[in-house]
Amino acid sequence: MAATGRKHLVKDFNHFITCYLCRGYLIKPTTVTECLHTFCKSCIVQHFEDSNDCPKCGIQVHETNPLEMLRLDNTLEEIIFKLVPGLREREEQQEVEFWKKNQPRENGRAETVACQRIGMPGAGGDCGGGGGGGGGGGGHDEEDGGGDDEDYHRSDPQIAICLDCLRNGAQAGESTVTVGVSLCATLPSDLMKRFIRCSSRVTVGTIKKFLSLKLKLPSSYELDVLCNGEIMGRDHTLEFIYMTRWRLHGENTYPMVLEYRPRIDFG
Repeated sequence: MAATGRKHLVKDFNHFITCYLCRGYLIKPTTVTECLHTFCKSCIVQHFEDSNDCPKCGIQVHETNPLEMLRLDNTLEEIIFKLVPGLREREEQQEVEFWKKNQPRENGRAETVACQRIGMPGAGGDCGGGGGGGGGGGGHDEEDGGGDDEDYHRSDPQIAICLDCLRNGAQAGESTVTVGVSLCATLPSDLMKRFIRCSSRVTVGTIKKFLSLKLKLPSSYELDVLCNGEIMGRDHTLEFIYMTRWRLHGENTYPMVLEYRPRIDFG
């Protein structure tokens, strides 16, 4: 028998591309890592303001901060935009209109900033020539090197951390008790603000640069960054450290604490 092709309608896939909370198409699909259920980003963030449980299966996502267990699904977003004609353009237009209404005007640049956020041309043409439906087409190459640079990783999954100067060497192992205390005392100053929120893809190397800048350390001054007493490699991301070092210790609370000290050369 000859194989007969069957056309699929968009509604055949609605079960996979609609949000359980708002019943609309998934916008900025965001997956709960504990149970792998996906919702609109705005829907699930709003839900977690009142509950720590997944709205679909009821599993507890996180005891204190379920937002840390969310991950954007950019691949699914692209699939939905390809399946549903005109959805991307409508969402981009609605976002432009939202920012025009809600963003404070500063020096008459409200419209420019609003359209730059999603890579669309503004009314005055200040945003360059990025197309409306291209989803990140390069309309900003001359100004900022691409639409992704303007975001500064704000769309990445975020994580909150506490940066503490290691003053109690016992937490880093017995061999550093005396040395850790004396060396930490040589730091020029301590951080005024120890709590920061940043992309979970930030590496330890970036954290070291941040500390050196804030503490006004000379370029020759090297730091160690530790989690639960273990020195972290400079290429480790905060997400990796949280999942493999911090989260595995049941007594640990939120936010994740990273300790820093002058580098110790054990020879």
